[in-house]
Amino acid sequence: MSTSAPSIRHYLQFSDFTADEYAYLFERAAIIKRKFKAYEKHQPLVDRTLAMIFEKASTRTRVSFEAGMYQLGGSVVHLTTGDSQLGRAEPIEDSAKVISRMVDLVMIRTFEQTKIESFAAHSRVPVINGLTNEFHPCQIVADIFTYIEHRGSIKGKTVAWVGDGNNMANTWLQAAEILGFTVHVSTPSGYEVDQDVAGIRSSDSYKVFKDPMEACRGADLVTTDVWTSMGYEAENEARRKAFADWCVDEEMMRAAKPDALFMHCLPAHRGEEVQAEVIDGPQSVVWDEAENRMHAQKALMEFLLLGRL
Repeated sequence: MSTSAPSIRHYLQFSDFTADEYAYLFERAAIIKRKFKAYEKHQPLVDRTLAMIFEKASTRTRVSFEAGMYQLGGSVVHLTTGDSQLGRAEPIEDSAKVISRMVDLVMIRTFEQTKIESFAAHSRVPVINGLTNEFHPCQIVADIFTYIEHRGSIKGKTVAWVGDGNNMANTWLQAAEILGFTVHVSTPSGYEVDQDVAGIRSSDSYKVFKDPMEACRGADLVTTDVWTSMGYEAENEARRKAFADWCVDEEMMRAAKPDALFMHCLPAHRGEEVQAEVIDGPQSVVWDEAENRMHAQKALMEFLLLGRL
């Protein structure tokens, strides 16, 4: 066990950790996954409680955090918008002060990043971003862990992002800056990534392409997301028209390296952002990627509560 109790660390965006801490996290995730596969008990979080607050519904985030916490020996309190409305029924600051006195860890999936930052500022325990409009760090940790499993280090590699300049794209840019790889970004006009929102210092680690085919050329990993993220449903029709040429198809995958992987954080709409032949094809690792949310998050929760073991 770690010698001293670590000071409170939150995980609100990818840039909250250093490259060295990520190296540790990926190593731990691999160990934790091996134990899981061997039906070997790994319960360092006995008597610890995770509160999960969902203002945006979720399948993977709920199952991965809930199952993961139980497997680590802890327990889970699940709150939805009906049970707790951050900043509506009572100020976020008050909710944070109360909830964090009763649990050891809080995961929040909500709308604005400012909400989770405000909660964390008044929490006595670590807070994890399970997704906000701006960032989705747990997903990118799982994605990079999946890449490492299949292909080794991501350093120096090229990731093609095809689609919306959304929370996933923002997080990929942060990851590239920290871990030393390049992102090729291709979005329709009007849906670009905003470097300020992404919270990155320079444009050295990414290149922008008007043509998604060019973005995929020579890529080690091609990845995308739904055209309409949660909370933007009103724009559905306009987005469908704007994104018509940004469907990841077999031709794009052929432009990438022969051993390129395909990833998608799911849920996916076959025939919209990705062809069925790609997501269900031999280069797709989406099911490993989905499972790895759980293993990566177990490593994250262990690290936030116990520090380095």
